[in-house]
Parts: sequence; C-alpha cells; structure tokens
Amino acid sequence: MHFAVIFRILGILLMLFSLTHLVPLAVSLIYNDGLHLAFISSFLLTSIIGAIIWAPVYRAKQDLRTRDGFLITALFWLVLGVFGSLPFIMDENIHLSLTDAVFESMSGLTTTGATVITGLDYLPKSLLFYRQQLQWLGGIGIVVIAVAILPMLGIGGMQLYRAETPGPVKDSKLTPRITETAKWLFFIYATLTAICALCYWIAGMSVFDAICHSFSTIAIGGFSTHDASMGYFQNPVIWLICSFFMFISALNFALHFYTWRKGQLKQYFTDSEAKFFFFYILIAILITIGYLKYTGFEHSNDHLIIEAIFQVISMATTTGFATTDFSSWPTFLPYMLIYLSFVGGCAGSTGGGMKVIRIVLLAKQAIRELKQLVHPKAVIPIKLKKQLVSSKVLSAVWSFIAVYMATSVVLSLSLQMAGLDHESANSATIAMLNNLGPGLGSVSAHYGEVSDAAKWIMCAAMLLGRLEIFTLLVLFTPAFWRQ
Repeated sequence: MHFAVIFRILGILLMLFSLTHLVPLAVSLIYNDGLHLAFISSFLLTSIIGAIIWAPVYRAKQDLRTRDGFLITALFWLVLGVFGSLPFIMDENIHLSLTDAVFESMSGLTTTGATVITGLDYLPKSLLFYRQQLQWLGGIGIVVIAVAILPMLGIGGMQLYRAETPGPVKDSKLTPRITETAKWLFFIYATLTAICALCYWIAGMSVFDAICHSFSTIAIGGFSTHDASMGYFQNPVIWLICSFFMFISALNFALHFYTWRKGQLKQYFTDSEAKFFFFYILIAILITIGYLKYTGFEHSNDHLIIEAIFQVISMATTTGFATTDFSSWPTFLPYMLIYLSFVGGCAGSTGGGMKVIRIVLLAKQAIRELKQLVHPKAVIPIKLKKQLVSSKVLSAVWSFIAVYMATSVVLSLSLQMAGLDHESANSATIAMLNNLGPGLGSVSAHYGEVSDAAKWIMCAAMLLGRLEIFTLLVLFTPAFWRQ
C-alpha cells in the first residue's frame, strides 16, 4: 500500500474541494445574507488541513494500484462528509449538531437527498445553494472529475475511475485516455445541467431556483430550496421538465456520449439497458395511474396523471423529489414506489440502486435457467449488445445482489435497534442504501427526529450505496491489507 501517495492525493483533493466553498461565498455576498464569514472559515480550514496532509508527502511519485484507488475513494468520501458539514455547523440560522451537519453533508454528497432541516423557505440563499452544489458535485463523482486533473500533477487516474464508477463493467472508457473520458463526462454533465436550468427558468422558476433545482435534478439528488419540494411550484410544466431530465440523467452517460458523437438518436433505442429501463418505468406508471383511478383517489384531480408520472420517475431514478405526499396514496402504491428504487438508474449514470444492467443480466440468466430445464443439454449463451457475457461478470452480479440484500437486512435491524419502528427502519434502509431520500412512517417528511445513533448508521448506509458496497466492504477484508 502506497500510503505516501494516498495522503498526497487526499491532500490535493481536499484542497480542490475547499475551492468549491468560494461559489456559495459569492452567493452570500450577492444576496448579503450574512453567511460569508462561515464560508470563508470553512474554505480556509479545509484548504489548510488539506495542505497539512499534502506537504509532508508532496514528493511521493509512485504509481497507484487498484487497492490504493479503493482506499483513496473511501477516505475521500468520508473526509468530504466531515469537511462538507462545516458551513452547516457554522450557520447560526439552523443550529445543527455535528451529527446532523455530517448527515446533511453526507446526504448531499451521496445524492441521497434525505434532510434533517425544516424551514428551507426561510434559510439564507447561500446555504440553500451550498446544499444543491453538494449534490451536483457528488452526482458526477468528485473523484471522476478529479481524474481529469490528477494526471497533470503526475498522478494516474485510472484506479480512481475504476473504484468510483458504478456498474458491473468498470474498465470501459469512452476515449483512449482516462483524462479525456473524465472531461467528456463532465462536459455532458455540465451541459445537461445548463439546459435543465434554462428550461426551468422558461417554465416559470426564478433564476436562483432554476439553477439550484437543475443541480439536484441532473445529480438525481432530490434536495430542494423549499420544504414542499417540487410541489411548491404547482406547475405541471415544471414537473414534466423535471421528469424528462430525471429520466435522461438516469441513463448511462456513455450512451449520451456515443449518441452525441455519432449524431444518431437510435443509440437510445438499440441499447438493451435503456430499453429495459424505459419499459420498466412505463409499466410502473401505468400501474400507478390505473390504481389511483380505480380507487377513486383524487388528491390532485386536475394533475393526477402528471403527478403519477412524476412520482414514479422520481422514485425509480432514486431522485426523491415530490409533488405530493405519496405516502398517503392508497394501499400498496407507497411501498411499490419505494421498492422501485432497488433497481435504480442505469450503470454509468448519476442514479443509485442496484443499477438496471444488473437486473437485465439477472433476468437473462433466469430465462436461460428456465430454458435449460426444458433442454438440459443445450448450450445457451447470455449476450448483451450482441457480445457474450462472461461467467465472471454473471458471478459478480449475483454476488453483488446477494451482498446488497444481506446488507439491507443488517442495516434495517440496526435501525430498529436504534429506535425506529419496523416500517420506518425498512423504508429508511431502502432510502439510504439506494440513495433515494424519502422513506415511510416517521421518516416520510424528514429525518430530524431520528436518534443520533440511527443517523450515523444511515450515513454508513449512504456511503455503502454510493460506493456500491464492495468498494467500502473490501477495506474490511484481511486480504486487502496483505502485501
């Protein structure tokens, strides 16, 4: 393990992260909301500690190995969760404890969208912007952004890219050089954000709300500048715009890249993962609309269909926005919406969950097993995009899903031990592990009333979900630390 290089990179990344505090500082000065000293202090503290970590090992030049990438990624998200909480601690308007501040910071960076704060409509603009910015940075993955910068400093980025990128196949690159890959990912991400903000503004949002909500929409985060979330606007056009961009952001960003490069929209319609994702959401929407009409539920009679479309896409993509209190919807619908987040977005997207590609492979393998029962001697290969899927990938998918479900059981029991009732604990586990945000029961609105012990467990669950479990769990295996 190259600890000198690890600490050098950690120091550099922390100093880079400190620069992000300057943007909400500018917002604070523009709106004169009195929080400029909090952001100046958090900027200085973060940058100084980053420099202290970097200075003793700044000459370390060894190449990164895969294990180093895993450790850097895990350490960086942990450290960012702590240093990202500084503005929340220093803001006298909300009086957050260390636990609550770290929870809010971790929720933002992991794009979970769970919050302990109420009264968002009355908070300073700069703090609201900072929450949204945390989600935007966490959505694309700060480490993925950083790999475009690290090679300029003499540090290779491929191991960080492998450790950070979601999905069962992590070695595929959009371009021959990993630096160019990171740059193109960021370009697509930033372009979608700008277009989304423009659409929100044209539809009636203020400039501030349009920028802030574009951050959390493209990041599939779910934070809002209002307690009522997207329901605050009472504008079906805004809801439809949000639904479209949530769906687009949940698709594989590599698919966006290839579509843009080739100038052919058919890429979206020929990709097996994208097709499955579309039909899966379509079926969920039809079930939701059909059952709401069947039960005569008329919470919002004029916009019932649009609200159903919005809520299904929001939950299925693990965004967590809301136009209404979906937990009050009849019978099984609230649970179905929560369970949709288990599938989540596509691999290589900003969405959480287990990822659509794993479910596709699982379904293909199930179909193969059924055929094998009828034709025991037949050789039935599993293909994806006309390419044979190796047994290694299939084994990894099964292993991931097994560990994912086992982890959710352990977390749910742990939250019940920490004081949550059965419904709240189960839904909170799903919401945290899938980076969804809203739950059911006592956590349907916010997490402010949850015990400190439960909040720390949830922070761990958010990290496990964001780093796809294995990236974090591998650090606890003896084999990882052996030379």
